[in-house]
Amino acid sequence: MAMTGGMAAPLPMSNHTRERVTVAKLTLEHFYSTLLTQHEEREMRQKKLEMVMDEEGLPDEEKSMRRSLHARKETEFLRLKRTRLGLDDFESLKVIGRGAFGEVRLVQKKDTGHIYAMKILRKSDMLEKEQVAHIRAERDILVEADGAWVVKMFYSFQDKRNLYLIMEFLPGGDMMTLLMKKDTLSEEATQFYIAETVLAIDSIHQLGFIHRDIKPDNLLLDSRGHVKLSDFGLCTGLKKAHRTEFYRNLTHNPPSDFSFQNMNSKRKAETWKKNRRQLAYSTVGTPDYIAPEVFMQTGYNKLCDWWSLGVIMYEMLIGYPPFCSETPQETYRKVMNWRETLTFPPEVPISERAKDLILRYCTDAENRIGSGSVDEIKSHQFFESVDWEHIRERPAATSIDIKSIDDTSNFDDFPESDILQPGTVNSNLHCYTSYFKSKDWVFLNYTYKRFEGLTQRGTIPTYMKAGKA
Repeated sequence: MAMTGGMAAPLPMSNHTRERVTVAKLTLEHFYSTLLTQHEEREMRQKKLEMVMDEEGLPDEEKSMRRSLHARKETEFLRLKRTRLGLDDFESLKVIGRGAFGEVRLVQKKDTGHIYAMKILRKSDMLEKEQVAHIRAERDILVEADGAWVVKMFYSFQDKRNLYLIMEFLPGGDMMTLLMKKDTLSEEATQFYIAETVLAIDSIHQLGFIHRDIKPDNLLLDSRGHVKLSDFGLCTGLKKAHRTEFYRNLTHNPPSDFSFQNMNSKRKAETWKKNRRQLAYSTVGTPDYIAPEVFMQTGYNKLCDWWSLGVIMYEMLIGYPPFCSETPQETYRKVMNWRETLTFPPEVPISERAKDLILRYCTDAENRIGSGSVDEIKSHQFFESVDWEHIRERPAATSIDIKSIDDTSNFDDFPESDILQPGTVNSNLHCYTSYFKSKDWVFLNYTYKRFEGLTQRGTIPTYMKAGKA
């Protein structure tokens, strides 16, 4: 052995050891940062309780009762945080959504009776399609964005095969389903949904996130018909299918949808709706709502979300999005060539103020509305009558009829799948191979539990007891 000054030369570290060191480091960092965060959150909840009680002017006796009730909740929260949540804690009721990497089910927590939407993501697919960072981003934004405009996440956990996000169930379905039920929306209804989505997008921009995948499928409706944002899977990057290379090999081909271009608006809307559901559930998805600068990959910012909103607004009023075509490649070409392709069919009536807002959204990033601040959007004449401060307390544009807390009538029907069955990992990857086992540490620290989700009991909200939203 070579000696240097009586010391042995250090041996290089193997990849296996290096990976173990990374895991240990991550575990320790997470442990101490979690302890600190838990302490801060507990203090914050205590201060909030004291503030609320002072505002209500409660007598000391009532305050004392509230404090002891709160202390019991905190104790229960600590106890439950130490328990391992798993699939056995939930009863699966129905599949309510399906996507490229997994599915969404309506589930009931056995001990409390609470109803949730459970998003199940196959780890093998995440690793194979390089989606790990996206899923981590989705979990992180759902933890951080604790407001009225984002779907609330209560727990996240994992097993050998899947990741699980336990989220609030929004019985109103999504905007895609609503738009498919109706030919077009009135300008009044469009104003309501676009205004609420403006506030929802702004709320995540204020946290420093860009959504990058704003489309009707990701605008969910709660029990009263108000908008909430979901699906933050693209928050740290882009699916391969959304990258320029995916379309580039076909961008020089001659346009393939002359028949589509020659259709009137009614036929276009019918054709769009016929193909729409299939696009929603494919790995490729649709480039209809993606801003041109995102495809360019020369850099983009939060303004790309406002372009997507303009496309949705056009679809609400016209019946189909402005760049829709027979193939994703042709849609991509139209998006990139928006100066020529963004036109309004003369046979569909639309006000000048609505048209102006759409054109202010769907333009180059540097001239796009919202580049200064969100106030620029709020003060546009299309929103003249909107009460921005109280929009969420007012009745929604479309009321949601709910007969029970697990009513799924606003969702599509899906056949059952074997995603929750032991041993049914993606057959192409043969039983969660050793490669994926060795990579499992990338899902470390995925678990999360939310305070109010664990301490509430299964009471049905009053608006649901009445049988109406």
